[in-house]
Amino acid sequence: MRSKKILAVLDDLLFTVKINDLAKRAGLTAEFVKSEYDAILKAKEQPALIIVDLNSHSVDAISLIAKLKGDDETRSLSLIGYVSHVQGELKQAAQDAGCDMVLARSAFSTNLPAILKRHG
Repeated sequence: MRSKKILAVLDDLLFTVKINDLAKRAGLTAEFVKSEYDAILKAKEQPALIIVDLNSHSVDAISLIAKLKGDDETRSLSLIGYVSHVQGELKQAAQDAGCDMVLARSAFSTNLPAILKRHG
């Protein structure tokens, strides 16, 4: 059975509230973590989706993505990152590390309901 949980690695309160609200509407439970250790531990529970704020101040997002995609237990999980639209190098680094999809913050925000519905 597919997990009804999403894992979000971020420290932005506005996005936390938005993701939590939209996840509930999509029939999902959102779990938020603020450390690489917790993110890796929770990822092993096989959430339906992992969302990573590439601008997070509490984790090295690129390192986390590389670790998740380098681990047999978590490699196949869907991983979406979001970033400021002007940070092309960070976007490329996330893709190089294995992030499945990297969106600008505005596009992520706009597409979040559809993204969560697809994983719900």
